[in-house]
Amino acid sequence: MAGTTIYRTAIAPEWIDYNNHLRDAYYGVVLSIAIDELMDHRLGLDPAYRARTQCTLYSMEMHIHWLREVKADAQLEVDAHVLAFDTKRLHLGLDMRVAGKPEIAAAAEYMLLHYRQGDTPGVAAFPPEVVAKIEALQAASGGSEWAGPRSRALTLSKR
Repeated sequence: MAGTTIYRTAIAPEWIDYNNHLRDAYYGVVLSIAIDELMDHRLGLDPAYRARTQCTLYSMEMHIHWLREVKADAQLEVDAHVLAFDTKRLHLGLDMRVAGKPEIAAAAEYMLLHYRQGDTPGVAAFPPEVVAKIEALQAASGGSEWAGPRSRALTLSKR
């Protein structure tokens, strides 16, 4: 099932290698920026929220699979799937595609942690308004119906 598109970008010339392909490291850059877009525009964890609450998302783990080459002239799209979440963690599946093509060029799993920075740093529960946005994104993105490959399981274990 298709996810919710959270980011679109052109490829910068400096991201291209000697084979006229997107360098492997820049797949990760694009996916990381897509997470920022998700925070700011889908979940309400924007700069104002971060300033007011001193909370943000930390990437705890990422697994990436390079599935197809991406050429220099491509436009990229990243779709998100909320695979699971609890009071403080968010497990996402991301698909990167060349715009206009159905095949996934790269897939990644992320485990993100809602974290309070500042004078009293520590893990923080998502506020209800963020939980509601996560639930809406999960419903819109097909929930755990992500078709991305998994090299090993990322799960939310009970603590």
